[in-house]
Amino acid sequence: MRSSLIGKIEKARRYAKEPGRVTLSGLTADFHGENADHKIRYTDGRWHCTCDFFGHWDTCSHVMALQEMFRTELPAEALESFLEE
Repeated sequence: MRSSLIGKIEKARRYAKEPGRVTLSGLTADFHGENADHKIRYTDGRWHCTCDFFGHWDTCSHVMALQEMFRTELPAEALESFLEE
């Protein structure tokens, strides 16, 4: 393996241990819920989920799970509905 590639792999491993270096500005996910699968998006500072609950409350357990999973990588405004609980 080339030494320059080895250096990049080592650097990537160091970066992976510092999640504060990354802030997600968008996210798209397929969420496999207990009753159905849902599509979740975070774009332009807003969440969206295809579940019925989200349509009434602008948040849901699927969004809150992603907020918790990516807490350190999401901007503060992406966590607001989760932090209000």
